[in-house]
Amino acid sequence: MRRPISIMRVSKTDGWVDFLYKRLGEGTTLLANREPGERISMFGPIGKPFSVQRTRPLLIGGGVGMPPMIFLAQTLAGSDAFQPLVILGSEVPFPFQPRPSKILMPAMPEGVIGCMPLMDDWAIPSRLASQRGFSGCFQGYVTDLARHWLQGLDQQRRSEVEIFSCGPHPMLEAVARLAEEFDLPCQVSLEEFMACGVGGCAGCVVPVETAAGQQMKRVCVDGPVFDAHKVFTAD
Repeated sequence: MRRPISIMRVSKTDGWVDFLYKRLGEGTTLLANREPGERISMFGPIGKPFSVQRTRPLLIGGGVGMPPMIFLAQTLAGSDAFQPLVILGSEVPFPFQPRPSKILMPAMPEGVIGCMPLMDDWAIPSRLASQRGFSGCFQGYVTDLARHWLQGLDQQRRSEVEIFSCGPHPMLEAVARLAEEFDLPCQVSLEEFMACGVGGCAGCVVPVETAAGQQMKRVCVDGPVFDAHKVFTAD
């Protein structure tokens, strides 16, 4: 069966798509052993994407959830309509070499200056979080860094924020609680194992709150992007 892998970057002019994945099991090992120039069978993109409505998108990515945030940032790059901030977290070395950002960000903790260089190249501010003690990174969770930033905004700017996130399930739950805390809209991209990828096998269903009550939705076609408040309901 195919493996679902998130798109990280694309180039419409040069005709390439960039993926980031970790060699972990049999499928990703086979993929990693492919040689340049080989052909592989794939299809996509599948499912429903993020929809940005507010002018200050806050993008939060953790671990293997970083690529969708990078891809979303790429779609926002160069637009005068949006002022995004990207927060990325990892408990293993980042898949890029962090460097001090050239973009100053108010409401950030002192010394938190590490960024993803690609974001700086796109003129999009980014900051990094980890509990591994990496230089220039916030020492803690991505949600703690996001909370610090949100608390530093005035009411008007905070009302312009919308949260987007992808990452491990516990992190997404924490992001949903953060959005609830500040009464902000939040969209999450869920990471679920998919078999067919076209909605036929129902192997990737998750419970989602709807107007008709809780229903099982297929991540591959009904998602992977969902309203966080409908997936992670308050206790």
